[in-house]
Amino acid sequence: MIVPMKKVTVVTQAKDGLSALNKLRSLGVLHVEHAQVPKGKDILVLIEEISLIDQALSILSGVKIQPQDAPKDQEVADAQFTVRHIIDLYKRKDQLTEYLRSLSIHIKQYEEWGDFDPRDFADLAKNNIFAGIYQIPTKQLRQIPKDVVVNKVSVKGQIANCLIIADKKIDIGFKEIPLPASSLSQMYARRAHDLQAIQHIEEQLVQQLGCRVSLNKIRSSLQKKLEFQEALAGMGQAEELTYVSGYIPFDSLERITYQAKQEQWALLVEAPAEQDNVPVLLRNPAWIAIISPVFKFLEILPGYRELDISLCFLIFFSIFFGMLIGDAGYGLVYFLITFFLHRQAGKNKKNTGSFFLFYILSFCAIIWGACTGTFFGQEWVLKAGYKPLVPSLNDEKTLQRFCFFLGATHLSIAHIWRAILKAPALSLIADLGWACILWSCFFIAKLLILGDNFPFFGNWLLIAGITLVVIFTNPQKNILKGIGSGLGTLALSLMNNFTDVVSYIRLFAVGLAGVAIADAFNAMASSVGNASAVSLILAAFIVLVGHSLGIILGPVGVLVHGVRLNVLEFSGHANVSWSGRNYKPLKE
Repeated sequence: MIVPMKKVTVVTQAKDGLSALNKLRSLGVLHVEHAQVPKGKDILVLIEEISLIDQALSILSGVKIQPQDAPKDQEVADAQFTVRHIIDLYKRKDQLTEYLRSLSIHIKQYEEWGDFDPRDFADLAKNNIFAGIYQIPTKQLRQIPKDVVVNKVSVKGQIANCLIIADKKIDIGFKEIPLPASSLSQMYARRAHDLQAIQHIEEQLVQQLGCRVSLNKIRSSLQKKLEFQEALAGMGQAEELTYVSGYIPFDSLERITYQAKQEQWALLVEAPAEQDNVPVLLRNPAWIAIISPVFKFLEILPGYRELDISLCFLIFFSIFFGMLIGDAGYGLVYFLITFFLHRQAGKNKKNTGSFFLFYILSFCAIIWGACTGTFFGQEWVLKAGYKPLVPSLNDEKTLQRFCFFLGATHLSIAHIWRAILKAPALSLIADLGWACILWSCFFIAKLLILGDNFPFFGNWLLIAGITLVVIFTNPQKNILKGIGSGLGTLALSLMNNFTDVVSYIRLFAVGLAGVAIADAFNAMASSVGNASAVSLILAAFIVLVGHSLGIILGPVGVLVHGVRLNVLEFSGHANVSWSGRNYKPLKE
């Protein structure tokens, strides 16, 4: 559920502002809203320090190393020196890498000329001997004047690399190749030196990996200081008084009221106004809260005045996962991976609650695979004599009907939920009308796509739904005005309801594609034969690669399609725009 909030304002004398803010921070319940834009030297310094640490941590995250070779954690005595050292190392490495790229191009360009010292050309010119290097088509070598010495260094295709020597500066009709800044041997030496320098820098960066934990702690501490400084600079001023406003959960009101009495603060408590941008705190039972990692990953949160669809999201997301993966073997692999990672996390005493979501999702895939007879593919399982728990799910039309039914049910829940919350307002009847329209769209989808008969009562369902939407979308004393508003809403949303129901067929299409790909790899492996050890190894390799691909890409399909049906289709009907922002209280 979305926890109800109270808007509070704490007023103190200006001289007690800092002390009051410290007390509020120790309470840890007030989400501060700045009365003025916080600014000041202290804030800028903290922002810069945090930015530098972020930059250093980002650099360290890109350092490649085997886990067993990682250095032990070490405390950072001087964070500013450490992060600047890391950044300087990275910049130096970046500069050397860029120079090496340019140097390699030069080496490749002049390697075909052999090793020579460019300074020798200048020494010859002082003695009136002029030399240069040219690339000349072999067929045109005869065009060069007779008094010019031509020395072919190498030939590449139809082009000759030539050293031209003359006793005076002349134009031979071909463009001279610019001389390098140094000899080839010097370029080789510089490249070796720079490669060694880069390796040394990489070794130093590896040593700095031990600072990550300490730097993260320092960053968290600086972030808390920044929050406090911003809250202090953002406090409102009124003559000899200062005040801070914000939001607290309704069940924390007693704590802040008690503190206000103890500190002799003036305290204003009021309900948030309609225009207030109230932060959102979700508080659900542990078995529902396991869906929270998905919200965090997607960075979505319902608005304060919107529905918390966590329970509905969890139920249908789990169903969608099972249908989209559609393979008991893949589900078993996900379960084993989750179990292994859970045990590893448990050893490190980390928060392991989110793993239960993946257990549920894995079981859903296993159950759906058992219902359809799919275990690392379907064809071989059915040929082996396994009888699916629900054979009708292997019939394409039946499965498509189920997808449409699932869509109509899912979207109807959104409107019925909205209707319950609107009670006793008459506008709730419009949502019941939309539910009727959704089920009529279900029958229309079956008619148009599957060729099923349209039931007679479906006509009355559609008529009743349209009537209720038109009349009760915006009920007013002026009936005609209300009907006009309802007609506008109907015209904009009627076709969308049909397409939203039909869009659930993606569950059938993606799930079927996954099974088909698994069967295709199984067929490829079986076609290799088993006459020899080599063919067996090749068949095993094909099966391993094919199913590994399916196991990796399966969750991608879930993110694209399973999440979409909840975040777009369902949320659109539930009027959830995901416009919320997190409740972040000022705390130590």
